[in-house]
Amino acid sequence: MSSVQPTLKPSISSRLRGVWESDIAWSFRHSPVAMIAAFVFLALILAALFAPWIAPYTPFDPASLNLMDGFTPPMGEGMGSGSVYWLGTDDQGRDVFSTILYGMRLSLFIGLSAVAFAAVLGVTLGLIAGYVGGWVDALIMRVADIQLTFPSIMVALLIFGIARGLIPAEYRDQMAVWVLILSIGLSEWVQFARTVRGSAMVESKKDYVQAARLIGRKPRQILFRHLLPNVMGPVSVIATIYLALAIITEATLSFLGVGAPPTRPSLGTLISIGQDYLFSGEWWILLFPSMTLLALALSVNLLGDWLRDALNPKLQ
Repeated sequence: MSSVQPTLKPSISSRLRGVWESDIAWSFRHSPVAMIAAFVFLALILAALFAPWIAPYTPFDPASLNLMDGFTPPMGEGMGSGSVYWLGTDDQGRDVFSTILYGMRLSLFIGLSAVAFAAVLGVTLGLIAGYVGGWVDALIMRVADIQLTFPSIMVALLIFGIARGLIPAEYRDQMAVWVLILSIGLSEWVQFARTVRGSAMVESKKDYVQAARLIGRKPRQILFRHLLPNVMGPVSVIATIYLALAIITEATLSFLGVGAPPTRPSLGTLISIGQDYLFSGEWWILLFPSMTLLALALSVNLLGDWLRDALNPKLQ
């Protein structure tokens, strides 16, 4: 009498071992640049997440500010409070180190949310265009081609201005962050759509898609259950690279004065404030937020370059 052996699911340790021994993990372990970039990016994310516990001061609480501490240089002692500020203070007496932590928190939230919105919109439209074809494909791609003729910052400015005009004046500061996410997301969906469309056109001609059609699967199930997992490789690379672009776009908009509200400044707003005092000798107000933005964007870009090479079969 034969007995059927139960199928054992792989343990968590075996799954982790499989991930550690994968080609991408091997590529990551043998790329010092990727490891350093990942460490810097992770450190900045953790610093932003735990800003309320790491920051020595609450920089945007008017009750905690002392105007006598304004323009204190790095490692200097404030005239009003007697406290020592590691990176100095700005014109309002706010600790620059604390403002960077809170500003980076807002910049990362806007960047990640904008890329997520652009990815969802672009991937959905790209899947539909590549699978359906015909006039639907032509319409989506012509809209994408028209948008590509304009710089993304101009598209974001246009969308931001229209959205701000539609919002009542008393709600503009409250909705400014969400308008930024919408503006940046709508300016960056095109690359996701074009890449996914090309991959979907190739995948839709393969046998597993034809088999799914024969057994009566609905188009929605074919798109998101069969095609989507097979186009996520290029999407992850684009999302990583465009995260840096989204953060820089947000900083540019805030630097121009059309981004985050003054009550919730981002890195771009802090750089804009520091630029006003650069030539009067208070260099630290501009330097440290700029260096933080540079480290954040550079680390994400380097990770995106590594991921692109790691997922490229021609370089294996």
